Amino acid sequence: MPALIRKTMLNIETTLIEGGKAAPTPLKFIAAAAVIRNPWAGQGFVEDLKPQIHDVAPGLGALLTEMIIDAAGGGDKVEGYGKAAVVGLNGEVEHASALIHTLRFGNHYRTAVGAKTYLAFTNTRGPANCPIMIPLMDKNDEGRRSHYLTIQFAIPDAPAADEIVVALGASIGGRPHHRIGDRYQDLKDLGHDVKNPAAV
Repeated sequence: MPALIRKTMLNIETTLIEGGKAAPTPLKFIAAAAVIRNPWAGQGFVEDLKPQIHDVAPGLGALLTEMIIDAAGGGDKVEGYGKAAVVGLNGEVEHASALIHTLRFGNHYRTAVGAKTYLAFTNTRGPANCPIMIPLMDKNDEGRRSHYLTIQFAIPDAPAADEIVVALGASIGGRPHHRIGDRYQDLKDLGHDVKNPAAV
């Protein structure tokens, strides 16, 4: 797997003022990305993606998780989390999806941060310097809207046509002045069972 990696990137952003008002607690975004050669590049349509998924996804998950945890200062510091992949223009969106929609990738991150919720995600195709968007949600409570956030960044020379950018994202904190409530209040107001929101 290391032979596939052209480079990695760690992006850290801290918001101190939002809406003209100082944040009670600064919001920190952390994004860790790897630019890799698309393992299916030049092969035409590949029916079975599983061999390359098993070869590539576990190592990527471990590497990017370690980068996030080191930058955050520990898995317990991470509150919001998510993942993303962008395949270059010669690849299929399925190639981007393949590397992040497997437990062999995501479980490294879930375990390291002690998460209970699923990893929010995007999987898209784009050229070099396209926006890379990582949606976040609270790692333990999918209804906690304060942690519905999005990390956005770009890599000027990636993905090349035969590459994939794979990324993990984290937040320390939620939106600085969140004031739209949580999903559970809407469910209650609409007369739905708050204890079983999946039934809605």
